Amino acid sequence: MQKFKSPGQLQRFLETFSGLRNLFVPPHHQRSAIDTHLYRINAFSQWKQAAVLEA
Repeated sequence: MQKFKSPGQLQRFLETFSGLRNLFVPPHHQRSAIDTHLYRINAFSQWKQAAVLEA
């Protein structure tokens, strides 16, 4: 819990971070470098679309 002022603040951070991490980290069955690269390209594309929609 380093640098977090309360357990609630840590929990809010982890809830947000885990959602973002799941978007950018491929499932374990995709092991090759090219699959990971393509997965992340797709994730960034989705992220950019979502960011434009919210703005």
